[in-house]
Amino acid sequence: MEEQLQRIDEVIAKGRFKENWETLMDFEVPTWFKKAKFGIFIHWGLYSVPANSNEWYSRNMYIEGMPAYEHHRKTYGPQNKFGYKDFIPMFTAEKFDPDEWASILKDAGAKYVFPVAEHHDGFQMYKSEISHFNSYEMGPKRDILGELKESFEKEGLTFCTSSHRAEHWFFMGHGKEFDSDIKDPMVRGDFYWPAMPEPDNQDLFSTPYPTKEFLDDWLIRTCEIIDNYKPKVLYFDWWIQHESFKPYLRKLAAYYYNRGEEWNEEVAITYKHDAFMFGSGIVEIERGKFADQKPFYWQTDTAVARNTWCYTEENDYKSSKEIIIDLIDVVSKNGNMLLNIGPKADGTIPEGDAKILREVGAWLKVNGEAIYESKVWRKAGEGPTREEEGQFQDANVTEFTREDIRFTVRGEALYATFLNYPADGEVIVRSLAEAKDQNKPEFHGIIRGVEVLGFDEKPEWSVDGKGLAIKTKNVQSEYPVVMKIILD
Repeated sequence: MEEQLQRIDEVIAKGRFKENWETLMDFEVPTWFKKAKFGIFIHWGLYSVPANSNEWYSRNMYIEGMPAYEHHRKTYGPQNKFGYKDFIPMFTAEKFDPDEWASILKDAGAKYVFPVAEHHDGFQMYKSEISHFNSYEMGPKRDILGELKESFEKEGLTFCTSSHRAEHWFFMGHGKEFDSDIKDPMVRGDFYWPAMPEPDNQDLFSTPYPTKEFLDDWLIRTCEIIDNYKPKVLYFDWWIQHESFKPYLRKLAAYYYNRGEEWNEEVAITYKHDAFMFGSGIVEIERGKFADQKPFYWQTDTAVARNTWCYTEENDYKSSKEIIIDLIDVVSKNGNMLLNIGPKADGTIPEGDAKILREVGAWLKVNGEAIYESKVWRKAGEGPTREEEGQFQDANVTEFTREDIRFTVRGEALYATFLNYPADGEVIVRSLAEAKDQNKPEFHGIIRGVEVLGFDEKPEWSVDGKGLAIKTKNVQSEYPVVMKIILD
């Protein structure tokens, strides 16, 4: 371990990024990321074998009273006879075809992809020198992350990845509270290690405080992913905001950003909960978004299902329309959307996930010019419907009106996307009304023409003091409709 830590220090010593927020504030959001707009998250691992509850199965199966605990005992037997580790031989991924995944995700309109490298359960989905509990040595006996990287990049998709290792400090700890297969003694490298008592995970100073051994292990694991797979963006889940991680986050960021400069590549870190100093990475919002446009770049991560990130037999799927509206809204507010899917344990993409991907991809093939490489306009949109701001706001579907519009710009065009286009084809863009006072910050530009993407019809339009009035006769769609407004 000491040799690995020394090598990390050597990379930092010769690079311009150091272990302080001042130098890390030199970070710039990659240009390619701001143009890409839409990415795919992939939660796939041992938890896909039981396909029950959600990706927290490894924790919840050891907590008496949890549905996963009861399901486990009924399906597999008591936890001292069949533990989480016993899913490893069952995770064979016999139908896994990375080239097929890459083709499906490219057709969905994604520009970058984040397969999870390691989740809270501690099973590494890649070839590793840190622990034998990885997909190359066990289960599928394949370097899942490496194969996906190769296939994605062949299709022109940017490879990124995520680490959720931090929570493993306590994730398996409840198994010590009764007779299960999670027992001491444990040493670094063991699958369940360290299985500590679960702290108040919202407390930034909670105990038991992670040890130096665990934190060093976290750092070395993450740097191994960076060195061996060269992701363009590294995503971190929650709990790294705990006080104990702060010096390690600075060190990790300095190492990664210096590595990016060595590769001559733009790289980035996405984070939640103010774990990193603002401006040293990309702000991430889980299952939510901002109510208004932001001056800084950000990303939301959400999923095709409301109730889980991994595949389960009880997936509560969203509609593709809802997901497309979220993408439009996020892009208009200066953000990207990362949409998660959950493959089955055998390596196939469930039909529910695939259907959504096909429908999102079909919409983007027609309307993608309003999304990709676009920039924000002077305002995100207009209309009466307000959305809740913050994380975990996707439990309910927001109903939009004919007046709810989102704006983006690209080249000579302002794109006005109507979230609920009316059957009568009559709409008005009030933000484009004739300016009454040249000294006020209203729209003063010249409108040269209006087109509707995906339809042959040429809309009728006119401008007055109320706004840009647009009328169509044969434009009907259950999905958002984009008006391309040519400006001069």
